[in-house]
Amino acid sequence: MKQGNPIGWHFARGNAKLSGMVHAFPALCATAGVIGASATFAWGTVSPSAQLFGPTIRRTGDPSTIALTFDDGPNPAVTPSLLDLLDRHRVQATFFLIGAWVRREGSLAKDISDRGHAVGNHTESHPALTLLSPGRIAEELDRCDEAIESATAQESRWMRPPFGYRSVVLDRIVRRRGGGGVVMWSVSARDWKLQRVDRVIERLRRAQGGDIVLLHDGDHRVMNSDRGHTVAALEHWLPRWKDAGIRFVTLDQVQQHVQSGKI
Repeated sequence: MKQGNPIGWHFARGNAKLSGMVHAFPALCATAGVIGASATFAWGTVSPSAQLFGPTIRRTGDPSTIALTFDDGPNPAVTPSLLDLLDRHRVQATFFLIGAWVRREGSLAKDISDRGHAVGNHTESHPALTLLSPGRIAEELDRCDEAIESATAQESRWMRPPFGYRSVVLDRIVRRRGGGGVVMWSVSARDWKLQRVDRVIERLRRAQGGDIVLLHDGDHRVMNSDRGHTVAALEHWLPRWKDAGIRFVTLDQVQQHVQSGKI
């Protein structure tokens, strides 16, 4: 039997592969584009520093100040002792409250406000807002505002999205309502679950003047959660920060820097 030309066979096979790659190239580019767009979308909705879907507030605008912020309260198991600690050090903070918890603990929400702290909107039920409809987002914000105003007689100008997850329409909804803006953070204590105090202390070592610090005095899933590690870590850092000349401000006090365009 006469054998075929092995060189010609390999050449033809190589051409066929190359032709297949050429025809597949547009599809590969389209896939890469989809992956890139998805990654950009994910970054824009989750990253605290992202401004893709509207401006957020991450810093105080003053290198001599720190803004302590507390999410997921009010929590009767922790918030009272936290308020006493802040009083002892003459520190004011901002509490981003969950509407459903405010409805259950209205007197505690009022105590937060009466002690001079700012209160902000952390939605009614703490959902991830990323894929919710505009109407559903507005409902979450409205119900939380209603609960806060009923309990404290104070309007909440500031809004922090649960988990830090934003929506492409969130900024527009917040600003249309006359709010001060969406507040993120520049330092996180990552204290949302029970853990050793020294871990929270170490994470807070990064906080310095100009930072907005994310902490938690509650848990969006259950009432009466243990956040003693947060209080203990602040017992460590508050006197040290004050000795370093740091002043503590609420988001209401940061507003002048927002309006001046410094942040």
